[in-house]
Amino acid sequence: MAAESKIDPMHQFQISGISGAIDGSPFVFTNSALWMLIVLGSITLFMWGGLKRQIIPGRWQAAVEGFVEFISGMAISSIGKEGRAYIPWIFTIFVFIIFSNYLGMLPLSVVGPHPFTVTSQFTITGLMAIMSFAIVLIVGFWKHGLHFFSLFVPHGTPKVMLPLIVPIEFVSFMVRPFSLALRLFVAMIAGHILLDVFGNFIVNGITSGTAVGYAISAISFVFIVGVNALELLVCGIQAYVFALLASLYINDAVHLH
Repeated sequence: MAAESKIDPMHQFQISGISGAIDGSPFVFTNSALWMLIVLGSITLFMWGGLKRQIIPGRWQAAVEGFVEFISGMAISSIGKEGRAYIPWIFTIFVFIIFSNYLGMLPLSVVGPHPFTVTSQFTITGLMAIMSFAIVLIVGFWKHGLHFFSLFVPHGTPKVMLPLIVPIEFVSFMVRPFSLALRLFVAMIAGHILLDVFGNFIVNGITSGTAVGYAISAISFVFIVGVNALELLVCGIQAYVFALLASLYINDAVHLH
């Protein structure tokens, strides 16, 4: 009985195989791959609604156009006119993250398998961060050559301070992809752990059949409603922050600020 009521909030992040190896291949189709396909399918369906190009757009087309205009405005305001060239990538990571975050919040486990939040995996957030960082390096060296290293020398720094400032700026620059990936990963995994823990408190409190158990369930229910509301907000904020920081990092490579 104790084993059944044991709380395991990390189980929801476990990557498990859905089908075995095919034709002797070592590759296994996992729940993570399945939910990435679901995210991709959802984005494709959503974007399809924006291809109607009606003069008076419906709600679906207006939503898609709103997304595009929002990201376009953010890229151009962060990078300048040159930002138009990077809108496809910034739009891609923003839409992928926000769809992954919200699809992982759906209460599908009530009627079926538990949803898998793709962005709760550091390999996924890390890959997006590395690709964003690679764009920064490629753009920086392509536009400025070796002068790109002047990014590590803040304007107006006294020469006597350079041996101290340059290493600090270099380490700060190299940490960017790690912090970019870690911020999103931690936000998603922490929120889902809290939801799982409070959800287990509710179930265990009710099944205990005691007044104390019912009281704990009621308190946990209040907490889980608040955490859900906060998590819904965080899902959108984290997508925005990731895309915004990627834009600002690209701006540094373009303008060497």
